[in-house]
Amino acid sequence: MTISGISKTVLTLRSFLLPVKEDVDSFMKQPGNETADVVLKKLDEQYQKYKFMELNLAQKKRRLKSQIPEIKQTLEILKHMQKKKESTNPMETRFLLADNLYCKASVPPTDKVCLWLGANVMLEYDIDEAQALLEKNLSTATRNLDSLEEDLDFLRDQFTTTEISSDAG
Repeated sequence: MTISGISKTVLTLRSFLLPVKEDVDSFMKQPGNETADVVLKKLDEQYQKYKFMELNLAQKKRRLKSQIPEIKQTLEILKHMQKKKESTNPMETRFLLADNLYCKASVPPTDKVCLWLGANVMLEYDIDEAQALLEKNLSTATRNLDSLEEDLDFLRDQFTTTEISSDAG
């Protein structure tokens, strides 16, 4: 996930900003606000857009919350491999074959690892390069998660504003 994806979300959210209407009479005199039904329909459409955005942001948040522990676990494995690469003894481990099915393996000392990058792409890296890449990915994922939290807070404020505006009408 990129930072640009998050900033697009923020820009989209900000473009739907709905101010609280303090002077209802002057608001109703504005073009496009002919009747209360028209205004309520606009508010309902706005509310539905916010709900759709909330759903998308919540999905991104769930995905990031599952990615972060995976990245941390992979970093721990890399640190362990870093320690073992100087040894001449193979590392004994188990790897997942299928759900709840593991297989014993003997891994010779190595300074290379393969990382799944997604979209059925796997690349070989030096352990140090892989560690740097994963640390960068962890930092980006954490930053994106924080940004998503802010976006969701903003959306909650907009829900409240929309609900208040709808109730006032």
